Amino acid sequence: MIKKSATDAPVVRDGWKMREEMEADERRVLATFAQKSGDSRGRNYPEPSHAYRTEFQRDRARIIHSRAFRRLEYKTQVFLNGTGDHLRTRLTHSIEVASISRTIARALSLNEDLAEAIALAHDLGHSPFGHSGEEMLAECMSEHGGFEHNRQSLRVVEVLETAYPQFPGLNLTFEVREGLQKHRAFYEGPSAAEGKYRCPSLEAQIANLADEITYYSHDLDDAVDFEILSEPQLEANTVWRRSRAAVISRYPDAREPELHKLIIRDIIDVQVRDVITTSARSIVDAGVRSADDVRRQPLPLIRYSDELLEANRALRKFLYANVYYHPRVAAVNQRACEMLRKVFGRYVADPARLGDAATKRIETEGLHRTICDYIAGMTDRYLIEEYERVMDSGNQE
Repeated sequence: MIKKSATDAPVVRDGWKMREEMEADERRVLATFAQKSGDSRGRNYPEPSHAYRTEFQRDRARIIHSRAFRRLEYKTQVFLNGTGDHLRTRLTHSIEVASISRTIARALSLNEDLAEAIALAHDLGHSPFGHSGEEMLAECMSEHGGFEHNRQSLRVVEVLETAYPQFPGLNLTFEVREGLQKHRAFYEGPSAAEGKYRCPSLEAQIANLADEITYYSHDLDDAVDFEILSEPQLEANTVWRRSRAAVISRYPDAREPELHKLIIRDIIDVQVRDVITTSARSIVDAGVRSADDVRRQPLPLIRYSDELLEANRALRKFLYANVYYHPRVAAVNQRACEMLRKVFGRYVADPARLGDAATKRIETEGLHRTICDYIAGMTDRYLIEEYERVMDSGNQE
């Protein structure tokens, strides 16, 4: 059984709750190994605490109010933005990841605010045109430091957002920035004395797996809506087949289009329950007593069961083979990525096209990194418009 820390219940003052009382709530309600906002390692640029918001609640608000977050509405998830009113975008994907993160964090008595903040920020650095756009931008940057959207998300919140005159970026807490450093072999604390460690907080681990759960299920959902998957193809996949059988047993009269929505819902429920039960056992077996005990673990404690891990690997291969590289998806994305490549090349040839704000950064960041930052921040539609502008201009020159 997961044990919680004990503190006297806080008093609500004059009809509202102060930050200190919220922090006391966390110590009273959350597990001992949860990352408490009152124990945050702080921000790169010190700021006074807020009267009635915890540090992670402030981070969540800064992310939601950022320009990079708003632009996610017009960035492709899988299907090019604008090709369907009901298809996911990077924004809806991020909100769905946050929702699943909160569910898992709550069930494990962890910090929902931290898990949600990381989830909402995890794709801020994603390029236009989805993973195809990321691959093209990485190709353009292959000799100039590369491009990877997880690193770019961290760059957005640390450098590129310009909402505050006192510091660059959003000045988020160490714990949220830690959670954006996905796929690192080692993590580093805010001071050299703390040394390197292998695992981020449990809340960061939750956001990472919630991202997978979301795109496994919802990319599948969008592909069915987009009518690029046949029933025999779907039945060949274990995850789909099991959930379909479970849904039919409960709703024998279910028919499309409701049927596949029920199947997607069941897939998500199975994944979430599996992560909660498996992770609860692994946390108890590891004997961790604090958030720093979690960081000292050799492997993440938030995980799937071995059976579901294997099924998800097969599902991932299925999505790449039948969805992400499907001709109806790949052909459109390829045309869009050619636009990206040509816009990048035109900026290299004529940096003045970047505008005054961006060109000022060339001296410190270098030409190619400045262009990369500029293009990565574009929405799908803005890049298409910019392509038409630079190509029309080039034809006139």
